[in-house]
Order: sequence, then C-alpha cells, then structure tokens
Amino acid sequence: MRLGYWSWAKNPGMELKKDSKFVRHEPCPSCGSSDALARYSNGSGHCFAAGCTHHEPSTEFASFRNKIEQESDNAWGYMKNEKLTAEDEIGVIAAIPDRRLSKDTCRKFGVTVQYDASGTINNHFYPYKDLDTGEVKGHKKKSVKNKCFSYSGSAENVGLFGQDTCKGSGKFITVTEGELDCLAVSEMFDNRWDVVSLRSGAGGAVREVKEQLEFLENYDNVVLCFDSDKAGQTAVDSVKDIFSPNKLKICKLPMKDAGEMLQAGKVKDFTSSWWNSKCYQPDGIVSGRDTWEAITGKMKVKSIPYPWHGLNDYTKGFRPYELVTITSGSGMGKSQIVRELEYYLLNATDDNIGVLALEEDISRTALGIMSIAADCPLHLEEEIDEEMVKPYWEQTLGTDRYYLFDHWGSTSEDNLLSRIRYMAKALDCKWIILDHLSIVVSSQESDDERRAIDAIMTKLRTLVQELGVGLFLVSHLKRTTGKPHEDGGRISLSELRGSQAIAQLSDMVIGLERNQQDENEENRNTTTVRILKNRYAGLTGAACYLKYDRFTGRMSEVGPPSNNDMETQF
Repeated sequence: MRLGYWSWAKNPGMELKKDSKFVRHEPCPSCGSSDALARYSNGSGHCFAAGCTHHEPSTEFASFRNKIEQESDNAWGYMKNEKLTAEDEIGVIAAIPDRRLSKDTCRKFGVTVQYDASGTINNHFYPYKDLDTGEVKGHKKKSVKNKCFSYSGSAENVGLFGQDTCKGSGKFITVTEGELDCLAVSEMFDNRWDVVSLRSGAGGAVREVKEQLEFLENYDNVVLCFDSDKAGQTAVDSVKDIFSPNKLKICKLPMKDAGEMLQAGKVKDFTSSWWNSKCYQPDGIVSGRDTWEAITGKMKVKSIPYPWHGLNDYTKGFRPYELVTITSGSGMGKSQIVRELEYYLLNATDDNIGVLALEEDISRTALGIMSIAADCPLHLEEEIDEEMVKPYWEQTLGTDRYYLFDHWGSTSEDNLLSRIRYMAKALDCKWIILDHLSIVVSSQESDDERRAIDAIMTKLRTLVQELGVGLFLVSHLKRTTGKPHEDGGRISLSELRGSQAIAQLSDMVIGLERNQQDENEENRNTTTVRILKNRYAGLTGAACYLKYDRFTGRMSEVGPPSNNDMETQF
C-alpha cells in the first residue's frame, strides 16, 4: 500500500501556498522557456508555459519529503520492504480499445496504460527518451477521466515524441499535434511510416520544430497533420516558412484530428487526405495547375461596353475588378462624363451603383443624374416643377439602385474606404464612382502628398480585388510647364498629380483634353478622350470626341475638332 500522506506530498497542487507571494520570472529547466517559470517567496516554482508541467516544491516541502524518505525504504511512497516495479509505476503495454489503438502500435511507441479497480483504463503514459542514449527520461501522463496531462522526469534532449522509433531518413515523416494523433496515424498506416508528435501541442510548434529541424529535413517530405481547429491551423501558419522549399506538405483533414478519424473508422478518408497533402508554397506563389478556377472565373466576367463607340473600340468596355482613372485639368468635364456613365449603368445593367462625389452635396449630385435623364441641366433652372421632374427621379435615384455618400465633415481616408466596403458588401454595389482623389488626400494631415496618394491608391487597388467591384476614380493633373491643359495641352501619364502610383495601380487611365479658350465654339465644347493606359486591350491614343450641348447638358460622340488630328499610339 502507498502511504496516504506521501501521495499528498507528491502532488504539487496540494502544497500550501497561502503565505506565498510571487517574486520573479525565471527560465524553465524543462521546456526551455526564458521567463515562464514563476518563483514564489516560499521557494516553490511553477512553469506556466503551454504544455509544460514543471514544478519545484517549496523548501518546507523538500524538508518534509526528505524526512519521509528517511523513514521509508522506498522513496516513491511504498511501505517498508515493498518492492516498486515498473509495471506499478507506469502501467503495462496493452491495446487502447476506445481509441482503436492496437497493442502493436502501443508497443512500437512504448505507450503503457494503467487500470482502475473495475478493469477500466484510467491513465496513459507516453515515454520520452534521450536522443543519444535511448534511455527513458520522462513520461507524459494522460488521465482518461479528466483528460488532463502531466509530465514527470526530465525533458532535456528528448526530442519529439516517437522520434526514437524513426529511421532518421526516408521518403515521408508525419508530424502531429499530440501523442494520441501520432499513434492514430501510425495505426492507420499499419505502423509502416515514421510519425512523430509535438511535445507541448500547438503552442510549442515553432520552438520544437526548430529544435528538430535537421532531423525532420533528412526526410524527402514532411507532412504536417495538425488539428483542423483554429489553434492547429495557427500552428501550421507559424512553422510553414521554417522548412526548406518543396519539403513541406500540409494535410487538410475533414475532421478535427487523426485520432478522431480513427475512432470514427474513417481510415480510408484519412489516408486519402494524407496522400492528397499539398506541397506548401509561400503566399503569392501559385502552381499553374491551380489556376483553372481563376481563369474560368475571369472568362465568366462580361465586359460592359462604354456608351461611346470610339472609346469602346479602344478599351473593349470596362469590367469588374478594374480600376479606371479619369483625369484632366480643371473644368474639363470629368464629373459630367462620370454622370453619363452612372446613368448608362443604371439603364444598361441591373447592378447597384455607389457614388462618392466629394466636391458637392448629395442634392447637387442627385440633380446632376436627374439632369441626364431629363436632357436638361436642372440645376440651372430657377424653379423646378416637382411633378415635372418626378419621373426623372424615378428613373434614377428612385430605382433603389443608386447610393450616395453624404460626406460633409467626414472625408478621412479610413472613413471613405469603410463606406466603399459597405456599399459593395452590404448594398451589393457592383460599380463605385469616387470623385475625386485629391480631396481625400487634402483632408489628411500629411505634408507629403505623394506618400499619401501612394498609400490610398494601394488600399483602393486592394479593395477592388477584394470586393470584385469596378471603380471609376477621378483624379486631377499637376500643373505643366508646357501648354496648359485648359488651353488644349496634351496629357501624359507623368502629369498625374502627386504620385506615379495612380498610373501604376490603375488598369486604365483616360485623359480628357479640351481648349476652353478656342475661338471656335464647336472646338471649345468638344473634348478629346485620350487613352493613356490600357492594360486590358493595349491600345492608347485619342479614342473618341465628346461634344457638350449646353441646352441639354448631355455629351454626345462627334468627329474630331477641325484643329485636331486623330492619333493612335501603341
């Protein structure tokens, strides 16, 4: 019989600590953590690192233990003259039926069990051996009843669980998150393949993989078979970049872990998942074999033709996932053109549209889109007959497909981006019009306009890809040293205001040119639409000409002005 008081003494949780206070953090001699061991005023210490159960008794407890050892012939708490056997201490090798683990598998890994008085298994013991000598240095104990783990002995130079059973090289080695999963994987492969497990679960993955990286990379393929829960996948993410290229394969399980699959009899499903493990590639690197869905997805995206034939011939329309920048000098009709596009989208598609017109209030934006429907610049009317204009409201804003951003007092970058995301996600807007970029930057406190534009363009480009929307962005030009843009000066990409990021991150850049001072009224009201960048179709140059009718407020496609020759650049 074991001594009752000795059982109490061996349990660190029974140690009296009511007068003990925390003193400092120290390195743990078992798990190697630099500061996880908490030292208390009574001399005791306890490691709080995940998976580590290292405990050091108080000085008072140590004195008590010494006294007991002196009074007993056996330091492990047996009555005098009673012999302690290995079987008594760590159980016997046997099958674990509830886990579907055979005796052969348990024997391979040296796993033992203990039985209670009713003959039911109540404890598992997982041995950890010295990597050099093969000597058992310690045991991890699992209580079946409460599923708690504890470790006794030393963890120095013990490596991964099951490492002593491995050949040390070969085609495959599987790494699991826990000992039971290690046994389960080995069981499902008839103990033919090398399998190891982390000592301290997902929390110790990085440290333990780094410690045994040389051993693991002796194999052609390292298969990570971690739990499919959040903790397990986080552990996968934390270690996947540690391995050499083409070394790591990641197994995606349809259930929580390998042990659960073995219990459920899903051996075939597990082996199929294991054999289909994909070789890890860093973010941004994609195998050509994995591109089919992306290709077919793009093929299903239909282009929407522009309302002007010349522009459509050059661009082949516009599409979701594209960022189109429209730029010109001041007063050249950028806002008018985007209103024409908004009205066109309302009639040519069934899609919702989001409009962020930052230089005008929502009533002015509303009148602008209604004017397109009415063929009349309503904002110039001294009085507006409500009954007369109601049908134009119903054709545009009243469709419940046209959403505006009431921005007064809130044009900060983050606020703007969140509104775009809301329009796309919550309101299902497929097309977003942002007029214009410069006012967003001007609201920032940064003195560096270029960096500010770089930052917001990167975020806008990311949003377009994330949300799958088409974005029309209005941007201004910087002042030119040559002929002013307002006097008909030719636009180039280098003249985009603030940053080359606008040109680099846009799929298409459309410049508007018009001589506002031309003596010829027709020329004065005719805008050259010049393609400066065309990632989709490649064509650049003067695509078409749009004439503004001051009586209708509309822009219609015409031939080139009398003093302007059609040019095409490739």
